[in-house]
Amino acid sequence: MDCCSFSSSLSLSLSLMLKPRPPLMTINYNGNSQWSKRKKKRHCLLQVSAISYQNFIHFAFNETKRHTLLLPSPLQEKYGSMIAMDEQTRLEMLSFETPKIRLLRSMSIEGEAMQVLDFAAFPKPEFDLPIFCGNFFTTANMNIVVLDLNPLHDVTSRRDYKEKYYDRLLPLGLKYTELLPWGGKLTSESIKFFSPIVIWTKFSSSNSKHEVLYSAFMEYYKAWLELMEQAVEDTDPSQITCNLEAQHRYLTWRAEKDPGHGVLKRLIGEKLAKDLLRNFLFSGIDELGSKTFLDYFPEYGIEDGTINEKRSIIGKGFENRPWDKNGEFIGNDLRN
Repeated sequence: MDCCSFSSSLSLSLSLMLKPRPPLMTINYNGNSQWSKRKKKRHCLLQVSAISYQNFIHFAFNETKRHTLLLPSPLQEKYGSMIAMDEQTRLEMLSFETPKIRLLRSMSIEGEAMQVLDFAAFPKPEFDLPIFCGNFFTTANMNIVVLDLNPLHDVTSRRDYKEKYYDRLLPLGLKYTELLPWGGKLTSESIKFFSPIVIWTKFSSSNSKHEVLYSAFMEYYKAWLELMEQAVEDTDPSQITCNLEAQHRYLTWRAEKDPGHGVLKRLIGEKLAKDLLRNFLFSGIDELGSKTFLDYFPEYGIEDGTINEKRSIIGKGFENRPWDKNGEFIGNDLRN
């Protein structure tokens, strides 16, 4: 998720961890934007502090199967697994769909220097469900975490949406935001994509903290699945169109400004990183709408027609949690 401290922390960590690229690349890419896998004799990678996100992934997909019919996504044929250019780091992608979920996907990165999990669930446009989001980045010394039910519609101006999906979850949010406190400055632009129960935190790597994070992930995902089960399909074409545009706007922002881009670029190169972001992690940009990034966020436009690479144009952020215990936004008093 786009936040200044998340992005700068990732950049610093990568500069310390990743070695210069070897001349021999282990990823192939053909003209049809197809990922191809090259078998390696050794796939034995050291875990960072013996911590792995595989149990998060197994839990999520198994729990989903308890609630609904889980089917492979067409994306699974194209995006599977690969070894990065350092010949040590492994990327694994899994993707599914259900009657109410357009895309349920995970990407894990396991290497000697870091462990990453990017997990998300995107509802079909007939449902105004929040988007489940879990982004975890771990090194031997540091963890950077975003866990949320990203609101499809604005929870400040749409009180009905906040009451529908978040009011009942506030006790859950309070429980874990005390255990996993606010992680520092979050940009004004990105805050609109978060909910009052978002967990945005940073902590030193330890098994005990990892167990708290796993517990939070399980409870948040169970809560999201319950909302999914209860969701009623919209039949109003105008509401479906509204849901479509809201999700397309979200995808467009994430594909352009996600701080994970830097990690992927260092691991697999710019071309493959952009393909993975646009066509797997945030798949739907080309199918759900035709608006461009600058259509949604014109303030990022430069005179030559390109997009400003800065993550924040406003230049202000939130050092402290901008919601009170009732889920009311108090950020106007905290912004600095």
